[in-house]
Amino acid sequence: MLRLGDDALVLGQRLCAWITRAPLIEEDLALSNIALDLVGHARTLLTLAGRLDGTGRTEDDLAFTRRERDFGNALLTELPNGDFAMTVARQLAYTHYASLHYEALGDCPDPELAAFGARAAKEVAYHRLHADRWVRQLGLGTAESARRMQQGLERVWPYTAELFDEDDVVRRLAATGTVPSPAPLRPEWERRVTEVVTGAGLTVPTPSWDARGGRSGLHTEEFTDLVGELQSVHRQFSGGTW
Repeated sequence: MLRLGDDALVLGQRLCAWITRAPLIEEDLALSNIALDLVGHARTLLTLAGRLDGTGRTEDDLAFTRRERDFGNALLTELPNGDFAMTVARQLAYTHYASLHYEALGDCPDPELAAFGARAAKEVAYHRLHADRWVRQLGLGTAESARRMQQGLERVWPYTAELFDEDDVVRRLAATGTVPSPAPLRPEWERRVTEVVTGAGLTVPTPSWDARGGRSGLHTEEFTDLVGELQSVHRQFSGGTW
């Protein structure tokens, strides 16, 4: 729950940075609404995590008082926004993964988690359609937009493998049927994103390396600034209520 919640929280924080900076007013609204959905996912997942680990920590405790090394989000979600095409590439990779993962969660035995998975899958489906549309629009637009879209894909793709990794935690939970492993989702993810990318006249990258470490708390240099911004108000007004 912490890992999935951190994915949503960190990516939501990244997308908020586009507000007033997106190429169109409509995209200011679209990206801010997607970010709000992600923060909503994070609230549910972090609340569940605080209850399940027995500490009684709230969603705010987990979001605003943990250190950088305590976050278990995938590195993909913390990548800097870059230009608009880079953000679109990151959204393409994440939304297709999240859509499949949340659909799988909808079948897990825990009724609360299953209900969350079913609801979140419907919301992420709209995020996925938004990303798909922009990949096609940029890929089939001008030579410059296609170049930038391909460049964004090349930048993002080395960070996608971590989304489907299995470690001892995932294998243990999957073996007991508590939650599904993301590993079996990768072939379908590859099929779906390949269809979108090639349909946009672009090429699916074949990275020569894969970035890992986020799930175990090893993050990029840029993550320090992201966490600092995320937690800045809480640090200034510690103990404040809203």
